[in-house]
Amino acid sequence: MKRPNRILDFLFVALMYERNSISALIGSSNASAQLYRAPWWLPGGHLQTIYARSLATNYRVQYRRERWETPDNDFIDLDWVDLASDSSKLIVLFHGLEGFSQSHYAFSLMAIAAQRGWRGVVPHFRSCSGEANRLLRSYHSGDSREIDWILRRIKSENPQSEIYVVGVSLGGNMLLKWLGEEGEAAGGVVQRATAVSAPMDLAAAAGQLDFGLRRILYTSHFLRSMKPKALAKIAAHGLTIDTHAILASLTFHQFDDLFTAPIHGFKNADDYWTRCSSKPWLKQIRVPTLLINARNDPFLPTEALPNSAEVSNSVVLDFPATGGHVGFVSGRFPGHIEWLPRRILGFFASDADGIEPSVAD
Repeated sequence: MKRPNRILDFLFVALMYERNSISALIGSSNASAQLYRAPWWLPGGHLQTIYARSLATNYRVQYRRERWETPDNDFIDLDWVDLASDSSKLIVLFHGLEGFSQSHYAFSLMAIAAQRGWRGVVPHFRSCSGEANRLLRSYHSGDSREIDWILRRIKSENPQSEIYVVGVSLGGNMLLKWLGEEGEAAGGVVQRATAVSAPMDLAAAAGQLDFGLRRILYTSHFLRSMKPKALAKIAAHGLTIDTHAILASLTFHQFDDLFTAPIHGFKNADDYWTRCSSKPWLKQIRVPTLLINARNDPFLPTEALPNSAEVSNSVVLDFPATGGHVGFVSGRFPGHIEWLPRRILGFFASDADGIEPSVAD
């Protein structure tokens, strides 16, 4: 968890930036989006994004950790929620960039799922569980093959359970790419899927995050943990990557060009983003899938969101005007973050688009 004073610093900067530029955003490609509306006391995408993190402490989840060996002789750690009255339903959550099982969205989703009697599991991407992985490779935005073997093993070890899967931010992009690549075959593994605040166009997302206030609020925050991990990899594996350039990198483009792209087999950052974006795969999805993205998400420009012609008939678009990036705070101050898990679980439990009334403000 990040220190509270860091969150307060971010909130102050965001409020100063947004207080004179709040505007009403229009439209949604799905009527269900009207069910989410940000509370009046939390205006703007930056505040809605940053403040949500502080609400993680409102939720308590008891995890059981399990370590799996990977097919390439590495390892991942999975945190399980086992206390469930209905073992036939299992929800899998793939976290976002530098996320983990204690991220605010993981706590709230797993807590609400457990209340409903569902089992749950949060697989950590390599190096995200608190311990560095063995291999040079780590995780990246388009690693759909990692999603594939994890989900297939979960299904094979839980053959009597219906598997429902959620991907958040980076994990959402990875999941959507896998769903598109697998097409009909994905239905043999998972029942339904949801992607939340997924950067489906990675170049567009980086274009947002690498400049101005967003670079200060978000990119620098992520690079604060990504740089030490990269430097440790360089030292452990004797790489010739310029460590001074890594330390000096200020943008995702610089960092991905230097490190993420080459160690995962891409030519450069642009090649990585082009080949790993999930947006071109959305028309190939055959499993019922819900896409939730706020139109004021600071991580992705509104024009990069897909329209109904760019997705298959299996995809439901829910693009509320507000909510920020994995924010979706509701209620009277200090608020809660239960709209998102209720929306997700409503979709999973429904034969239609899973619209469920919001918790009253």
